[in-house]
Amino acid sequence: MTRLYPSMAFTNIKNSRRTYIPYMISCIITTAIYYIICSLAGNENLVDMWGGNIIQSYMGFGQVIVSIFAFIFLFYINSFLLKRRRSEFGLYNILGLEKRHITKIILLETLYTYVITMALGVLLGILLDKLMYLILAKMLGGALPIGFYVSWSGIMKSLSLFGVIFLLILLNSVRQIYKSKPVELLRSDNMGEREPKAKWIFAVLGIICLGTGYYIAVTTTNPVAAFAMFFVAVILVIIGTYLIFTAGSIALLKLLRKNKGYYYKTKHFISVSSMMYRMKRNAVGLANICILSTMVLVMVSAVLSINVGLKDSLQQRYPEEFTMTSLADDPLNDDVTDILLNSMENNGLEPKNEVYYDDFSISAVYEEDEDRFVTDIDSYGGLSGIRAYSKIHTLVFVTLEDYNRCMGTDEKLESAGDVLVYPKDSLKTDNIDIFGMDLHVTGRLNEFMASSNAAANITNGSYVIVKDDSVMEQLLEKNLEVYGNNASFISFNYMVDVTGDAEENNDAIVNAYDEARQQIDSLHQPEGSSFENFTGSLYCRTVESESFGTDFTGLFFVGIFLGMLFLMATVLIMYYKQLTEGYEDKKRFEILQNVGMSHREVKKSINSQILIIFFLPLFTAGVHVAFDFPFIFRVLNLLGLFNLKLFALCTIGCFLVFTVFYIVVYILTSRLYYRIVKK
Repeated sequence: MTRLYPSMAFTNIKNSRRTYIPYMISCIITTAIYYIICSLAGNENLVDMWGGNIIQSYMGFGQVIVSIFAFIFLFYINSFLLKRRRSEFGLYNILGLEKRHITKIILLETLYTYVITMALGVLLGILLDKLMYLILAKMLGGALPIGFYVSWSGIMKSLSLFGVIFLLILLNSVRQIYKSKPVELLRSDNMGEREPKAKWIFAVLGIICLGTGYYIAVTTTNPVAAFAMFFVAVILVIIGTYLIFTAGSIALLKLLRKNKGYYYKTKHFISVSSMMYRMKRNAVGLANICILSTMVLVMVSAVLSINVGLKDSLQQRYPEEFTMTSLADDPLNDDVTDILLNSMENNGLEPKNEVYYDDFSISAVYEEDEDRFVTDIDSYGGLSGIRAYSKIHTLVFVTLEDYNRCMGTDEKLESAGDVLVYPKDSLKTDNIDIFGMDLHVTGRLNEFMASSNAAANITNGSYVIVKDDSVMEQLLEKNLEVYGNNASFISFNYMVDVTGDAEENNDAIVNAYDEARQQIDSLHQPEGSSFENFTGSLYCRTVESESFGTDFTGLFFVGIFLGMLFLMATVLIMYYKQLTEGYEDKKRFEILQNVGMSHREVKKSINSQILIIFFLPLFTAGVHVAFDFPFIFRVLNLLGLFNLKLFALCTIGCFLVFTVFYIVVYILTSRLYYRIVKK
């Protein structure tokens, strides 16, 4: 008797390999990914690399996401396995095995699965971890260590996490066995289904949730507000998707059935009736496929856009090779610019596109209806208020003299209250009411400074060209009165590019920057100055490019790992859905043929239903992505991606590739379905 239970458990896994092997493979892959993320998060060698700390923080975030995903996903997949084996457990009970004996069998099956998947998962993780680390080290420019690294902390975390998950799965399985009657278990496959009820309240609620999520995604234009509202919109769309699939689909089919002219036709009669029961059984699974597909598309397209657009983002942030910013009243500004130009000359670099100007920025809430800018942010609940976030607009003021000098133009302003605005469509109003001052927009500009990209870093913002310094001083005084210690000051901006190709002059540019930095660091403020040292910062595009991508490297890796997990989950749910439906439709094939329908008619009817059900999640995911597109783009603005065309192409490309992949999975799983049905 002692050997009986282990033998039965092993035999059950072997005989149910069609269902168990995919489940075990998914456990192995999930374990391997979790181990790799844990290993990279705790790898001390990464700390010594440029941007290593940022990457490890992303990996820490990835651990949390993978943990939550593993718990939900493995629990869900196990429910498929239990459903297929209910009659088997009922047979054991009828043959004389008590529920405690069945519990022992399930315990041993779970233990075998845990040991096998953990051993193979951790081993696969150790093997791939080295490869992932080498890729990271290559991307970060770090040293490539010799030797084999094993993260014991990662192993313990993996064993602990999945140990808890498998324990909870075991307890849930035992709970279902004990609460079910033997006869119910034995006859579970033959028990008839009740017609699903139309839950109109949930259907309407689903439409409201989905519509609200779409509305937030489409109407939120401020990147900061988009980031703040991101998770709200995501949760609403997820809830709406589940309700639409579970309640909305049944309600729609009920309405079609009430349409007698449509319903009482052979093909419609069979299709609508069968679809109603199919949606009842598969609604949750289809909603899961839809949500996972949307996650894959959004995550992969976003990560791909960020990495492909790194060069473009760098150009947006640093339009010229050298950029210097400081307080306008810093007496060392002229000295610093001279040092920079001399350093460039010493290294054989010829300057071009030299630009310098003063600016002064104010952030306020733009009340479009009242045509005014509100500086009393507290009335909106402070800057943390979502209402304020969605309306915050940044105004950057520049004098007309600075603009004409930088652009080589001869723009004119007649009075102190007249202003010019860039970009031309950034403000709908022709009047700027701020601090009680009335400024009238007399013209809208197509270009700004030496590079039109300079304003691209301002989202929901405008450059405002004022007549002279007196207007700037007046704005500064009003700003100090309202904001006090939090008030902004007039800044000095200096930008200069180099002649020739930056890559060819890479060493010279870096040397010029290092030389300038050493001299600037040694500068001291004159006696009587309110500053101790130089107040500004010097940036070099070539130098920044070496570290610029490291901010996104960790995000890229986490995105790829999560994309793989979501993709695997999608495929596995599809597989089990086809497997379950195959066994259920086998009997329906026979019943429909017995009542007079030909084999061809039955096959055609079921084919159409399967196609609709299978591709409904893909269609819905495409709709989700389309509505979320502007929303995600606003969030990416915060990460430095402003290239709308690039993001659009990446999103469309990812959707097309995913569609092809989806079709391939459908073809492969359909073969399994028809193989079961025809038996």
